[in-house]
Amino acid sequence: MQVHKAVLLLGLASILVWGTAAQDESVRIGVVDIDQAISSTEEGKAAREDFARKQREAQEEIDPMVEEYRKLEEDLKAKKFVLSDEALFQKQLDLAQIRNQIENKMKELEGRLQVEQKRLEGPLTKKLVEIIEETGKSSGFTLILRRGAPGMLYSREALDITDLIVEKYNQKG
Repeated sequence: MQVHKAVLLLGLASILVWGTAAQDESVRIGVVDIDQAISSTEEGKAAREDFARKQREAQEEIDPMVEEYRKLEEDLKAKKFVLSDEALFQKQLDLAQIRNQIENKMKELEGRLQVEQKRLEGPLTKKLVEIIEETGKSSGFTLILRRGAPGMLYSREALDITDLIVEKYNQKG
């Protein structure tokens, strides 16, 4: 699937370059690193700090469960040879139950954090895309690519317009 997207992107870029070259217009290509742009804006920094705080809170939710698991595991190792088979089996079941609770809680928190990240960064990304489109039109770019997009393997630093986009974003902010 990635190869198909890469071939499609390359074909589109070739047609675009060929079409504009036929019209004797210069081709201007720009590259934008969306993640870097988000991290460089004031709103993006605030969103990333908020997300980091939510990650710490999620970790604080899971830490007591992990600590309980460790204590129970150490207790089981220490008493393994003196417990009856039934008591040993019960402790092993307790350990398995806590492990399952930890795994379930981690999945829940991971899902919650993914939603939160999209909620925080979604509007920023949308605004950045609008600014990229405006910049492309007003500055005469033929093509602006997203760094890290499928099909993009290399670009010269001279093509990077991320700083320009961040500057325009901060002016609008």
